[in-house]
Amino acid sequence: MKILILGAGQVGGTLAENLAKEDFDITLVDEDPVRLQELASRLDIQTVEGFASHPEVLERAGADDADILVAVTSSDEVNMIACQTCFTLFRTPTKIARIRSSAYLNQESLFARNSLPIDRLIHPEQVVTGQIRDILDHPGALEVLDFADGRVQLVAMKAYADGPLIGRALNVLPQHMPKVDARVAAIFRNGQPIIPEGNTVIEVDDEVFFIAARKDINAVMSELRKAEKPFKRIMIAGGGNIGARLAASIEGQYTTKVLEQSKARSMVLAEILDTTVVINGSATDRDLLLEENIEECDVFCAVTNDDEVNIMSALMAKRLGVRQVISLIAKPAYLDLVQGGEIDLAISPQQATIGTLLSHVRRADVARVHSLRRGAAEAMEAIAHGDVKTSKVVGRRLSEIDLPDGTTIGAIVRDEEVLIAHHDVVIQPDDHVILFLVDKRQIAAVERLFQVSLSFF
Repeated sequence: MKILILGAGQVGGTLAENLAKEDFDITLVDEDPVRLQELASRLDIQTVEGFASHPEVLERAGADDADILVAVTSSDEVNMIACQTCFTLFRTPTKIARIRSSAYLNQESLFARNSLPIDRLIHPEQVVTGQIRDILDHPGALEVLDFADGRVQLVAMKAYADGPLIGRALNVLPQHMPKVDARVAAIFRNGQPIIPEGNTVIEVDDEVFFIAARKDINAVMSELRKAEKPFKRIMIAGGGNIGARLAASIEGQYTTKVLEQSKARSMVLAEILDTTVVINGSATDRDLLLEENIEECDVFCAVTNDDEVNIMSALMAKRLGVRQVISLIAKPAYLDLVQGGEIDLAISPQQATIGTLLSHVRRADVARVHSLRRGAAEAMEAIAHGDVKTSKVVGRRLSEIDLPDGTTIGAIVRDEEVLIAHHDVVIQPDDHVILFLVDKRQIAAVERLFQVSLSFF
């Protein structure tokens, strides 16, 4: 499959890196020759220097035989024009564009079939905001991921010493929760994956990924650690696109404050937000934080456009008594530095966005993909098609399916019914199967598993 990526920034570069590992034919277009050279020197990709929406540049990049166009430059307008150009001149089958401005996104008719020919919109701010909101709704969670339109959730948690299941095997889970069905999809111990078996024992500091119906998530979380009180007071550092969107989405549920450096932007925020308190000042001003009673906040979310400000303000807030701090960090090197330190959660905007893009390049019918642990693992929602003669999964019990190494099935969604994966569950046509892969090298094998073949027998 040939994929043309426009824009070699954080999202475009990360996407190229992810896909290059899977043997896709990748061509990356950007105006910055230094950035292109840096990526080409360590990735097996082709690069083209030039303005991303110009027909001549797109032609040189091979748009005439590309299967997918992914336009993720820093300009919404360039992304939109590039999709239009590829549709009109090169008939590129699938066109995906990152659009950040709400001025465009609020005009639904603009992206209708007979208007701009964009098959899928990617909105990073919306993805990140949703991710933070899910974490706020589940105190103690490291990550909360939706599948099957939210009917199933995959939650990552750190196991603490006071959890009821610490030191116990997974096969006792049904005894602790006789009315709740859940499955542990994977465990990471000291950064290394463990495929869970019935006799696997959960240890302190394990990172546990479990899957359950949405209604049962909080009950399962209480088994892994002492139940935490719901969050009430939230402080957001940064009133840009993400900060403003997050504040608007939570201000009716939490007592919310926003810290914004720019006076002009602060005035805008005060106009568009209803109950949120807007404070003009620096997120790294210790005296200001104390004046705003930072020690009484449950969560501090640092979501400015500056990684250094996010890290320093989050560290300061944590030391001043905030219960949980969340920091938005774009630079991969910084993520490595803060991982497992005083910052409770570090969110990578490009990794949050990558999963949305990956669902369109999978060779099987995939409804949802989440990239996990900085791209090392993946959770996938694959749809089963065919019958017992043409499919390797349909009509078979889970115990009969030859899953690739490091792959587990966590749940099956059948219409509105959620079936947690047990060995005797039989997959039926159109089932949505939620899989967890601790080794992304097995993605191709999983894709082949779900592809329909007329000559399977």
